[in-house]
Amino acid sequence: MSKLNIKVEESWKLVLKEEFNKPYFIQLVNHIKTEKEQGKLIYPKGSNIFNAFNKTPLDKVKVVILGQDPYHGPNQAHGLSFSVQKGIPFPPSLQNIFKELQRDTGTPYPLHGDLSSWAQQGVFLLNASLTVRAAEPMSHSQIGWAIFTDAVIRTISKDCPKVVFMLWGKFAQEKQTRIDSSKHLILKAPHPSPLSAHQGFVGCGHFSTCNHFLAKNGIDPINWHIN
Repeated sequence: MSKLNIKVEESWKLVLKEEFNKPYFIQLVNHIKTEKEQGKLIYPKGSNIFNAFNKTPLDKVKVVILGQDPYHGPNQAHGLSFSVQKGIPFPPSLQNIFKELQRDTGTPYPLHGDLSSWAQQGVFLLNASLTVRAAEPMSHSQIGWAIFTDAVIRTISKDCPKVVFMLWGKFAQEKQTRIDSSKHLILKAPHPSPLSAHQGFVGCGHFSTCNHFLAKNGIDPINWHIN
């Protein structure tokens, strides 16, 4: 992992230690390293690849929002699914997330798209692939990240109590088999992309449903207000 200059929060490092040492993960790291040596631009920057893990330790996970891969435009991706750094225009999917959040909970439409305040409360913002080549969506979807993030989802399912999994779109919903549905709440809706948001994402009510489940199980609900 040192080849990518990645640091991972201790609780995650402990449970994923075996994963980091498996041949596929070493190959994955070497693949990214080679692309960088070839002058290819990779998002997010190395220090942000594991941002979701560093902001949300394993024992703090209450909610999982699963995305596909990082944004592939300049200065957008910073290691949290659907989130963009402050000062960056909201991508269409994020706009639809905020519109549904406002409709569902009355939360004011945010001034920025950095979801770090969610992550710090226990919303684990995981992408199925943690890296992408600039301007090439899904370009790292076949290099081993799916194996790794499947292991992450299974770990959360096994080790965490009463987690809400928000699975938006077919891609995310394919991960459902890694989750113990007798233990956790699985919420499914179409992807918030403009192509599918009006087929059921708008009106899904996931944010209020999530907080109702958490409160019912004695877990502090999420303050969805972006601060």
